[in-house]
Amino acid sequence: MTTASNSFADALLDAALDRGADAAEVFQSRSHARPVYFEANRLKQLESTDSEGTTLRLWHKGRPGLAVSYGPTDPRALVDRALAIAQLNPPEAIELGEAVDIHYPDLGIEVPIQQTIAWAKEAISLIRAEYPDVICMAEWECDTETTRLVNTNGLDCAYTDTTLSSYIAAEWIRGDDFLSVSDGQTQRDRLDPHDLAQQILQRFHWAKRNISAPSGRLPVLFTSKAADLLWDTIHEALSGKRALEQSSPWSDLVGEPVVASNITLSQHPTSGPYSCPFDDEGMPTRQTTFIDNGVLQLFYTDRQIGKQLGSGSTGNGFRPNLESYPSPGLYNSIVSPGKRDLTRLITSLNEGLVVDEVLGGGSGLAGDFSINVALGYYVRGGEILGRVKDTMVCGNVYTALKNAIEIGSDTVWNGSCCTPSILVDGLSVIG
Repeated sequence: MTTASNSFADALLDAALDRGADAAEVFQSRSHARPVYFEANRLKQLESTDSEGTTLRLWHKGRPGLAVSYGPTDPRALVDRALAIAQLNPPEAIELGEAVDIHYPDLGIEVPIQQTIAWAKEAISLIRAEYPDVICMAEWECDTETTRLVNTNGLDCAYTDTTLSSYIAAEWIRGDDFLSVSDGQTQRDRLDPHDLAQQILQRFHWAKRNISAPSGRLPVLFTSKAADLLWDTIHEALSGKRALEQSSPWSDLVGEPVVASNITLSQHPTSGPYSCPFDDEGMPTRQTTFIDNGVLQLFYTDRQIGKQLGSGSTGNGFRPNLESYPSPGLYNSIVSPGKRDLTRLITSLNEGLVVDEVLGGGSGLAGDFSINVALGYYVRGGEILGRVKDTMVCGNVYTALKNAIEIGSDTVWNGSCCTPSILVDGLSVIG
């Protein structure tokens, strides 16, 4: 954060106390992004965008109030807005981080825009060298974000992280047949255009033929980038807020098996491109296992939910956006990998369906889903025979994960979840 930003945060705390607030905290986020865009195989646009926002949360006579600023603002005006909101809310316990002053080391390395352009050009060239008729769209970006949290208890912590991301969508038109394949990467220090291009090329190779998939119950192999359909539901079921409301199907199952014994799900604060040293309430983040060999260990919580559950905070209090109060949120979740990669899992199938991309949203907390397969392949005798079209997969996430046949070794980051491919049973395929 700049010196001006630091002074603004301190001025907000002083103004809040002067206006009679019991306690206050200031959350600041500033980002600088440098995306490059390619369209129809060519560089189209360069951008440089900056954003900065400040959230003031205070308590007045025990009542919480929140106000947000996205630019220069009179500290007293922002405090008055938060106080006005506080009058409309019921009293609650004040949950603030204790006094600590830590500015963590920067994470990641900034990459010049010339480098991201070169990486994107290399990936596109590798794809078109084998498939010259393919049209590629791409977005590659270097994003630096600084987060600072201070409060009237004396807490002051901050860190800066730099994340690199890439995305390519390649379109192949073959007469009346249209095929679109997309993939991406998110990393800390460097991107690998060769690996990304190979992922796209592998999908094109599998999709050279179109084939009809049989209907009925088949083993379904979700690739790493499609598996988040399953894990998004599991993340929601692990929320301490859901457990407190008794809306999670696992609310009373701590210590009990909830999925197959080959599944372990944990969070690692220092791993991957989404690592963070503290949550949005100033709690240090920590390595935690939520599901261990299929057995539910605990739910993730913020300060308030952890207090009500009696488990304490797991360091998972995050703001969905600056306008929101902290609530339980899962980050940097990692599904422990198995021993065989996607190719070896495919060769192990006598018959099955590989799902690589889906159309439509997730299943929600109930777990029931019926999704169209945007990109999928039919497997027989351990070989991919071709791409399936007009195919749906139906079932229930919890049932599928109780019938998980095998977890792959090929983990990738889908958002802030690191997932391997997964082979499950108990789903219906409709061709």
